[in-house]
Amino acid sequence: MQVTLAGITLANPIIAASGTFGYGIEFEEIVSLEQLGGFVTKGISLQPMEGNRAPRLIQTAAGMLNAIGLQNVGVDDFIATKLSALKRYPGANVIVNVFGYTVGDYVAVVERLSQAEGIAAYELNVSCPNVHAGGMAFGSDPGSLEYLVGRVKSVSRRPLIVKLSPNVTSIAQMAQISESSGADAVSLVNTFMAMSIDVETRKPRLTNVTGGLSGPAIKPIAVRMVWEAAKAVSIPVIGLGGIMTPEDAVEFMLAGATAVQVGTASYADPRATERLAKELESWCKAHHVERIRNLTGALELTR
Repeated sequence: MQVTLAGITLANPIIAASGTFGYGIEFEEIVSLEQLGGFVTKGISLQPMEGNRAPRLIQTAAGMLNAIGLQNVGVDDFIATKLSALKRYPGANVIVNVFGYTVGDYVAVVERLSQAEGIAAYELNVSCPNVHAGGMAFGSDPGSLEYLVGRVKSVSRRPLIVKLSPNVTSIAQMAQISESSGADAVSLVNTFMAMSIDVETRKPRLTNVTGGLSGPAIKPIAVRMVWEAAKAVSIPVIGLGGIMTPEDAVEFMLAGATAVQVGTASYADPRATERLAKELESWCKAHHVERIRNLTGALELTR
């Protein structure tokens, strides 16, 4: 069940996705953290952030909309309280999601994290608006993405994963830019911008008006984007978007993913990540798959 991702050995391909698994430590009583391939913390910023006002999370058909607003304790508190608590699990692969509104924000956070121990890799959330570029998201502008990844890579002493936004014209192009700028892997896709309206009140259901759509509703689009990105780059691709069953995970791997992230499923079942890791192993045994890494990119196009 082992796979290798940017030089990191994962016990299995199942990784808990950012924003759905807290800082990891909140799940220690219900999930065996060291039995997962790894987990990604919620986004960490330079300064603490309170996030958006409620309602900021609503259910939709086959998924959910969230506009949490990247609430977090800030990098210094994260290192002092959250990361220190995770030292109880030395076998866990802790991937820290990083975000900012300027390139300097990202660089400063990674520089601080580089002084701490117990981190396996960084995942850059490039779906944030670049305040120095008119508010366009870093991940939607090729030039901004190239500069950001290059700058962060120059100060990082750990593998760098770039989490790509699906709200772009060409996901393959953004994956290629990430690779050429120094990324060690890419993860995709982040949530799709979406909206829901209460027809009785004629008001948006989210205080923020729009939010990110995740869950099974986006899976077929995410699988297509993983396939396109995997064909375009030689670095590992991590697939995510609506994974609820072991078959979902296999689908992403056949499309080219080395590993997968599980997010929205954890809201319905807090033990979903560990359950999926076990069910995926059972699926491989039942289908005579000796090494799960052999599934990556094994899609057969001819009928």
